[in-house]
Amino acid sequence: MKILALGDFHGKFPNELKSIIKKNNIDVVVSVGDYPTFSLGKLFFKYVYGKKNAYLWDFVGKERYKQLVLKDIKRGENVLKQLNELPVPVISALGNHDYPHADDVMDLKKSKKDWNWDWNRTWHFSKFIDNLENVHKIDYSSFKLGDYIFVGARGHSFPGRVKSKAYARSRRKLEELFRNFSKENKQGKVILVTHVPLYKTKLDLITAKDAHEKARGKHYGSKLFRRIVEKYQPILHLCGHIEESKGVQKIRKTTSVNSGSVHHGEFAVIDIDGPKSKIKSIKFHKIR
Repeated sequence: MKILALGDFHGKFPNELKSIIKKNNIDVVVSVGDYPTFSLGKLFFKYVYGKKNAYLWDFVGKERYKQLVLKDIKRGENVLKQLNELPVPVISALGNHDYPHADDVMDLKKSKKDWNWDWNRTWHFSKFIDNLENVHKIDYSSFKLGDYIFVGARGHSFPGRVKSKAYARSRRKLEELFRNFSKENKQGKVILVTHVPLYKTKLDLITAKDAHEKARGKHYGSKLFRRIVEKYQPILHLCGHIEESKGVQKIRKTTSVNSGSVHHGEFAVIDIDGPKSKIKSIKFHKIR
């Protein structure tokens, strides 16, 4: 099986993808999400990041916040529409910019402030994906293609709170999936797909010069996904999110691949020898 692994579109869809698929005899596209742009990025890091009980709409107003978010989502939908038209199946996890909730790895509690503002907590984006015939979302769920099982989880963007009920609940979901496909996993036929890399690897280290000073030099991968990989050892793990940490790392029997950012023209082609359950090659490419 040949996999085209990519993610972090941020509103950009490379027209070269169809020719890349044909040239490399790709069987499936696996996306780790982040389809919309993030127009609120600079404002978020200026006013909200690293602060407790700080909400962006308090600084920019709810109406402006709505307008910018909906504009970003529209661009993300356009990316997905084009993915849906590709000549091979597309399997996708959700990214942290795809407006998923963070209730998979932390307990969300209501406060006196309206952080739980109904509009902001609506699943604006994931419902759109559900209506696409050729894009198969795996959010704490699985998708079978040929002999392979793809297990996925959505994109929280921080290590997670391991003592929270939410973390325990999400871990149980993933463990149940791996138990259900234990036979296939032993045969090297299970692939884990997440937006966020595994915690404390070379793939989750924030080194970008323009990164927030509180995050630069730190590991921001998922503790949940790291523990799942350590325990179940799928043949392959695909991720993105930390765009400057593109690369490959071996975690015991699992090969973890951060494919880089489509927004910067980056992707990876992974060739798996089905009968031998062996990864033949991993090649990184850049669209010029």
